[in-house]
Amino acid sequence: MSDAQKQADKAVLERMFEGFNRHDADAVMACMTDDVVFETVAGSEAHGTRIEGRDAVRAAFEGVWTAMPDARWEVSRHTAAGDLGVSEWTFSGTDKEGRRTEAQGCDLFAFRDGKAAHKRAFRKQRPTFQA
Repeated sequence: MSDAQKQADKAVLERMFEGFNRHDADAVMACMTDDVVFETVAGSEAHGTRIEGRDAVRAAFEGVWTAMPDARWEVSRHTAAGDLGVSEWTFSGTDKEGRRTEAQGCDLFAFRDGKAAHKRAFRKQRPTFQA
């Protein structure tokens, strides 16, 4: 993988997370393929919950922003190598009942044609606390 491609993939991740933190679904989805697959941090399956396709993934992100209006991902590092990207972050957010979550995590991405085609999310399990 060329340095230029690594930088291009890291730039996609930077734009995506800027969109996450603005709660801007258009900006986030511009960084993802139409057939994107998102595997969430929680769910009944070993991979969490698998969400497939642009519209369903968009709705999932919008659901997080609605449930936690102050949701934020403080990124510590983006890395890209081959068709793999990694974003390390600390997530924080407060739900409508005033319960706060703050935990470190990471996303593993598979890239295709300059966009994220697969996003697998992992986050430390911590209890919520009253804000």
